[in-house]
Amino acid sequence: MMRQFRNKLSSILKVLCDGGYTGENFALAVEELIGAAVEIAKRSELHKFAVIPKRWIVERTFGWLDKCRRFWKNCERHMETLEQLIVLAFIRIILKRY
Repeated sequence: MMRQFRNKLSSILKVLCDGGYTGENFALAVEELIGAAVEIAKRSELHKFAVIPKRWIVERTFGWLDKCRRFWKNCERHMETLEQLIVLAFIRIILKRY
């Protein structure tokens, strides 16, 4: 089953993650599974607002997906179903913009 995901995700070079995914084990697991580097977008300081370009991308993406009611609770049994629903959500977002 992991071969199927490796083939689909082989074109990904870098994974941009939230600060909760720091750690050597996570980075090594991503490198081993799909061959991509992990970049962490951390906040600058607690209780101080500053726009951090990479962090903004992560937060904006979460905000877009939060507008889809289907993702409020993870009820999917298969990872493939969730993957396709995320693709549909982004197609919906793109179509609404044009």
